[in-house]
Amino acid sequence: MQQTTPRQRLAGVLILVGLIAQIIGFTDWLNTAHAVSYLLWTAVVLLWRDIPRRSRIQAGVLIALGVGMLLVARFVYDAEVDWPAMWQGNSFVVSMLVGVSFISLIGKQGNKGASGQRVTGTGGVLSTWLGVHFLGTILNLSTVFMVGDKLARRAPLTTPQLLALNRGLSSAALWSPFFASMGVVIALVPEVQYAQIAVVGFPIAMLSGLLTTLELRKRFDLSEVDGYSLAPRSLLMPVGMASLVMLFHFWLTPALTIVSIITFLLPSVALLSNLPHGPLFTLRRLNQHTTTRLPAMRGEISLFLAAGLLTIGLSTLVSAAAGSDWTLFSRFGTFQAMLSFATITLSALAGLHPIIGVSVLASMLNLQEGEQTLFAFVAVSSWAVGTSVGPLSGINLSLQGRYGVSGYRMMKNNMLYAAVMSLLSLGAIAGIGFLAS
Repeated sequence: MQQTTPRQRLAGVLILVGLIAQIIGFTDWLNTAHAVSYLLWTAVVLLWRDIPRRSRIQAGVLIALGVGMLLVARFVYDAEVDWPAMWQGNSFVVSMLVGVSFISLIGKQGNKGASGQRVTGTGGVLSTWLGVHFLGTILNLSTVFMVGDKLARRAPLTTPQLLALNRGLSSAALWSPFFASMGVVIALVPEVQYAQIAVVGFPIAMLSGLLTTLELRKRFDLSEVDGYSLAPRSLLMPVGMASLVMLFHFWLTPALTIVSIITFLLPSVALLSNLPHGPLFTLRRLNQHTTTRLPAMRGEISLFLAAGLLTIGLSTLVSAAAGSDWTLFSRFGTFQAMLSFATITLSALAGLHPIIGVSVLASMLNLQEGEQTLFAFVAVSSWAVGTSVGPLSGINLSLQGRYGVSGYRMMKNNMLYAAVMSLLSLGAIAGIGFLAS
């Protein structure tokens, strides 16, 4: 068993309490948003010296930029800044990641090989993409860990495996009604015609899978690269979890988002699956997970929280500098949509999550009814391309924190893919703009 210090164990307890506070916040009993963020940030402070140097520098720069922008917004532009809430950025995503980590408590543990028939080569890459993509449309980021951890049981993940995970999930943003991107879009433009988005986005997503398979086959020797088996045995747990998520989403807790449901459902299922072995056994596994696994998440937790602080700082500064009466475009047509897509996608290369560009763009537009669907497709397509290539996107931060791959290495390996997907997206934007005009 991995040995941890009292400081690390305390941080693990704080992370667990933060998860519990987040789950309590899903009810109407108590607003726990401040408590969750303070608990998670305190854990980061305790674990700061243990964070790998590269991630620590990256997180430190993001924190400094976020705080700096808030200070400029307050003292240069005289903006109202909610200082107690400044630490809340991405805390709900971190809570979900902590909840997802409990997957490791389901079933047997140890260095057991991946179950199911071994799938390698081009077929293995395609099966990994398909598994992550279609399960990810419902389970979002948690699918990457379900599939990635299973692949990692046999050997450390290779570049083709990481790229298949990255692209399988990010391309789901193009059409899934349950994906985070669509949730943001519907909140920003409630009158969007979802069917029009799906009819265009789904074929482009399928082309993403084809492009990924063909490109990786050309660039790498895939003969010994393991893929995720789509056999019923391998799919049992993720499909079962997806079914439970849908049950809660449509019938039991329809007021909660998919991310919220995943946050409380996965830990609950994990603990319940251990109860047949007795309460003491379950408590021992919970204690081991809290004191070893949760502190080991310090890299991804710190990066997500720091990126969230940067988002809050940037959005506050832009709102303060631009003012509420200024409009970026008097009309949002094809040219404006293409320019917006290019700007958001390029900003992702600079390290800004597409949600920043999408949210800032929406705040600077006065969209008419016919323009909302065009804007919505710009948002989901730039999200799909930007998160695949952006070094600070959720998927790449997760891959960095979980499997140790550099976000900038992922960016470099995804440049050609992002260029082709951008051309496809720009063509679709032109088509939607033409039909809307």
